[in-house]
Amino acid sequence: MTTTHPQRTPVKAVLASWLGTVIEFYDFFIYGLASSLIFARLFFPAFDPLVGTLISLSTFGVGYVARPLGAIVFGHFGDRLGRKSMLVVTLTMMGASTFAIGLLPTYATVGVLAPVLLVTLRIVQGLSLGGEYGGAVLMTVEHTPERRRGLVGSLLNTGAGVGTLTSNLAFLAVLQLPEDALLSWGWRIPFLISAVLVVVGVAARVTLAESPAFVAVQDSGEVRRLPILDVLRSDWQRVILVALGTVGAGVVVTMTTVFSLAYGREALQLTNSAMLAVLLPAVVATLVFPPLFGPIADRIGVRTVFLAGAAGMVVLPFAWFALLDTRQYGLMLLGFVLLFLPYSANYAMFPAYFSQVFPPALRYSGMSLGFTIGTIAGNAFAPAIATSILGRTGSWAGIAWYMAGMAAVSFIAAVLMPIRDTEGESAQPATALGTATA
Repeated sequence: MTTTHPQRTPVKAVLASWLGTVIEFYDFFIYGLASSLIFARLFFPAFDPLVGTLISLSTFGVGYVARPLGAIVFGHFGDRLGRKSMLVVTLTMMGASTFAIGLLPTYATVGVLAPVLLVTLRIVQGLSLGGEYGGAVLMTVEHTPERRRGLVGSLLNTGAGVGTLTSNLAFLAVLQLPEDALLSWGWRIPFLISAVLVVVGVAARVTLAESPAFVAVQDSGEVRRLPILDVLRSDWQRVILVALGTVGAGVVVTMTTVFSLAYGREALQLTNSAMLAVLLPAVVATLVFPPLFGPIADRIGVRTVFLAGAAGMVVLPFAWFALLDTRQYGLMLLGFVLLFLPYSANYAMFPAYFSQVFPPALRYSGMSLGFTIGTIAGNAFAPAIATSILGRTGSWAGIAWYMAGMAAVSFIAAVLMPIRDTEGESAQPATALGTATA
């Protein structure tokens, strides 16, 4: 057996993975914004405005439903062939599908074929992102020494915030167009410019060395023939706990970046531009806060910071909605920033925390599957659920309780979650972890 000692390149790994994550989340949330602001009129015009928005937001959720299949496919090949090649494939798929959405004919041109094509491309986006996040996390964490994984993982997760911010900026720009221009060609611009971003991202990833942990698995002859089956056979409890651990942050980010626009328009009678003017500077908090929590996690433990963030997300949705209802710019902005604080603490820990749950030979499959199942339970239909609650009750209270409940689920999952050490050796029992935290 030949033993190699691959060099760790944490700076290059985090830059390449971060850039790809920015592009993936830009592409994914461009669709979310369009489904909230534009698509109801372009692809579902035969329905009442509220119903059309509800259907449009449901197509946003379809991308999340496709994620587990992407996690299975790309997780399988990522554990068999390596992390690097899968990251190039997923980024290319996402860019191509996003660009194609920008070229779609609308309902007025081709009738029912238009929403069919839209949903099909949304599914491709979901397949891509299902394999993207786990691979990007592992390429980053597995290139990084253990003592700095909290910091490096938190830096990687700012890519989601940058992608969300740039997608919002792109839509804020096109919303300044006259309505006729916006509905005919302006909405297409944010989708089409994705092609340029993808070329840059793919170039960065092609030059990156393979993960040292995967090379070690190859050298030791531990590559599994069907890693997804091994995960489901031996580690299915951990898959479920990772899934439940993601739902709190998933609900918060989707409600703040997608549903808030529809809420501002329908419940607060504010324009889309007015809501975006509040949301955009608030999203900057998701870029500033995570790197602050990374060094803290490297000192006191990623699990402790994760739990603190989940606890904060139980309480602060109520303050967020109360401040939104003031319709005063400063107070609305404060509400977003307050909610983004515990969200950032929790979400920043995903890479370092969840990468400890599975052994290296099964890590891509297990982490990707758990994370993508969690996004269905958390992100996928959160806007549609919230819209339904608002339509039935006319109040935000039920929505706030829904957000708090999902955060509580994540807290409990983290308390129960057993972890391995960072190189995949002996697992710590969940009861011992719970006792240590107490």
